[in-house]
Amino acid sequence: MTRRRHHRKRIRRTPPGAPPGVLITDPEAPKPQLHAFGYGPDGFEEKDIANVEDVRAFLARWPVTWLDVQGLGDASVIERVGQVFCFHSLWLEDVVNAHQRPKVENYGDVRFIVLRTLEGETDPETDQISMFLGPKFVVTFQERPGDCFEPLRTRIRHAKGRVRTSGPDYLAYSLLDAVVDNYFPLLERLGERIDALEDGLVVAPDPSRLKEIHSVRRGLLTLRRAVWPLREALQHLLREHDDVFKTETRPYLNDCYDHTVQIMDLVENYREIASGLIDIYLSAMSQRMNEVMKVLTVISTIFIPLTFVAGVYGMNFDPDSGPLSMPELRSPHGYMWTMIGMAAIALLLVWWFWHKGWIFAKKHDHEPPPHP
Repeated sequence: MTRRRHHRKRIRRTPPGAPPGVLITDPEAPKPQLHAFGYGPDGFEEKDIANVEDVRAFLARWPVTWLDVQGLGDASVIERVGQVFCFHSLWLEDVVNAHQRPKVENYGDVRFIVLRTLEGETDPETDQISMFLGPKFVVTFQERPGDCFEPLRTRIRHAKGRVRTSGPDYLAYSLLDAVVDNYFPLLERLGERIDALEDGLVVAPDPSRLKEIHSVRRGLLTLRRAVWPLREALQHLLREHDDVFKTETRPYLNDCYDHTVQIMDLVENYREIASGLIDIYLSAMSQRMNEVMKVLTVISTIFIPLTFVAGVYGMNFDPDSGPLSMPELRSPHGYMWTMIGMAAIALLLVWWFWHKGWIFAKKHDHEPPPHP
């Protein structure tokens, strides 16, 4: 069996002793792709950015600018983005070291938010999304292209909902909400797998199902590691008494926090059920072993008296040595009566076991009668 560590996502950290704020990227990471959105109530502009300095035109022209950076394989690009928006170097270090737990950090009127999105269905892993929220902008850094934000982009393009008429705080909420809502499909799939495992364990508790149980538990643990600190981060944002998140946006942010609480409740419930599945598996295997032992014991019990009879008449006695020296050996029907006696003993034992309910027991239906 392949060990889990062969499939686990590699964690890249800053070398020990390196000065703080130094950006050391993963050489295997995708090169950054920059995509900018500028919008307001009267229109929007969308553009792939080749030069980071082009973002300044978006900031000057539009009330809200969203710069999405997909890929962390070039430290110079990330540094130039940080220079345009005046990001702290320690925050940029956390961006390229994509193993951070979800959190919120404040620096003046800018909020640095780290969250994790899930990738994969059967054995999920998490990718880091780093978000910067400022007075007129939102900047997101993703580990690789491909995300769950396309419905939000469609809403911006077609002016659906409140996003085009709201500020960057509502855009940041919409991004958070998209990540949180993306947890629910995975949670539903894990729930379906747990239900299928629970039904299958009762019918056929084979060892392959135990491996599936461990896979489900790993998925739930991954989901818990992503949601638990995110719930604390959202609670931190709700406790703030500044104007970063406006009054009209806070109810939506609170709804996003409620979703994380709901996800955590489901995760904890599923973890308890998954832990109980192991007990069901062990009980089913023990029951199966008991059934096998019972059958073997019954067979052994039946053959013990037959073996005794066969052993007695297999002894080398001479019937001519005396009247009590096994005179049955001279009986013309001795073999027939011996076989009949042995068969009778076996049938008597089988009847006795059946009478006690040890074998061939009827399965009684304990379901209550239907209500009239």
